Amino acid sequence: MVRMSAAERRESIVRAASAEFARGGYHGTSTEAIAKRVGVSQPYLFRLFPGKKAIFLAAAERCVEDTIRMFAEASEGLEGEGALQAMAGVYTRTIAERPELLMMQMQMYLAVAAAEEEGDEEFGASVRAGWLRLWDTVHLALGADVCETTSFMAYGMLINCLSAMGFPSGHRIWEGLDLSARAEGPSKK
Repeated sequence: MVRMSAAERRESIVRAASAEFARGGYHGTSTEAIAKRVGVSQPYLFRLFPGKKAIFLAAAERCVEDTIRMFAEASEGLEGEGALQAMAGVYTRTIAERPELLMMQMQMYLAVAAAEEEGDEEFGASVRAGWLRLWDTVHLALGADVCETTSFMAYGMLINCLSAMGFPSGHRIWEGLDLSARAEGPSKK
């Protein structure tokens, strides 16, 4: 059996934590469950991360960076409507294929509210910084048009909410979210 380096083990912990936090949220996920998923002891987990909060923030950072990378790669060499369609397409495919990415995003937002209610501002600062990097990635791809960026992000959050609630594809609730119909305009449908 090949031994993993500390960096490789840390990476496996972040992946496992992302899956566990996506399913159970910050308060509903134990470090024991994360350690068990990775196959390490809790003391080893805490040699790589100072605590549960650090593990969650590393998983949140990974989630944001994966989304940023996905949007940047999808929109590379495109602009305007082409970039919008490419980013929307890759996002909807990704959350259908990897629902844990969507659920981790939703858990991040909930964790910020809960942490700040308890007086912990670090969660919010970290998640908001990631959100701003995501916003900037989309904003640049859409030609630095604030209205297009706002619309794209608003559609994305609505898609997140509807997906998290389990509305199946083909349900009437999705009719207004067809971005290709948006590009054609209402009179061309």
